[in-house]
Amino acid sequence: MKSMTGYGQAAQSNDAYELNIELKSVNNRFLDLQIRMPKELNPFEALIRTIAKEKIRRGRVDVFINLTPLKSGNKKVAVDWELLQQLVAELQTGGKEHFGIVDFPVEQVLVKAMEQADFVTLVDQPTEEASLENLVQVVASKAFAQLASSREHEGAGIQKVLTDYGTKVQSLVAELKSFVTEYEADFQQRYQAKLEEYLGSTVDQDRLLTELAILLERGDIHEELDRLSIHLEKLAQLLQMTEPIGRELDFLLQEMNREVNTIGSKSSPIQIKDIVVQLKTLLEKIREQIQNVE
Repeated sequence: MKSMTGYGQAAQSNDAYELNIELKSVNNRFLDLQIRMPKELNPFEALIRTIAKEKIRRGRVDVFINLTPLKSGNKKVAVDWELLQQLVAELQTGGKEHFGIVDFPVEQVLVKAMEQADFVTLVDQPTEEASLENLVQVVASKAFAQLASSREHEGAGIQKVLTDYGTKVQSLVAELKSFVTEYEADFQQRYQAKLEEYLGSTVDQDRLLTELAILLERGDIHEELDRLSIHLEKLAQLLQMTEPIGRELDFLLQEMNREVNTIGSKSSPIQIKDIVVQLKTLLEKIREQIQNVE
């Protein structure tokens, strides 16, 4: 069993970059990946989503990705030689024409020109996509594996809690079955005694049994109790499964609640009402837990 709450993180570097991926997940009906990453990694979003789907099935996962260039290895100097040649030519021509300078100091001009962004700029080198893709593959796989491990650890805790709650529900159902058997026998005796008190010994036994059967049928909860027992067996089976079971657990709990509500509406004895309240309380606690089960 896995929880939908977890945390994962991984970092690694190559010659050009350091990549850090941090994951935080919470419960959600479906798998919802919210990825925040620099534009350089946009070509690898599909790869990240594929890795995520291999590890998790449900939950909202916030993915935070930082890509840090190492040194200045991703920059290079770009010199506009054509523009510099035009500048030198213009100064040599203009220097002779306007100032009478024949041997113009070209070196000094070039040094000053290098300080201007129009002549010299730093540009990003194209990233080696294959190398960066491999880095994303490795780091994302590690991060999502750690997230899955975190969710499994918390899921083990939820499994234990749900197992304990299931045992308590089973105990209450057994108590309810025992009480109903005793209650029906006692009700038959009291009903017969009441009729004989009013009518004396002239009570028609066939009529008595017919009326008694009708009354007992109106409050009969054996079918509901049997279905509850079946649901509890299914619950125990689901808790031992390794694949995602959150949605099936949610549906199963709805069915169990329906049976308990029917028992409460059919029954009048205060003892049954009291057990129904306890069952509803336990089922609500189970519901709160399974909201976080993948």
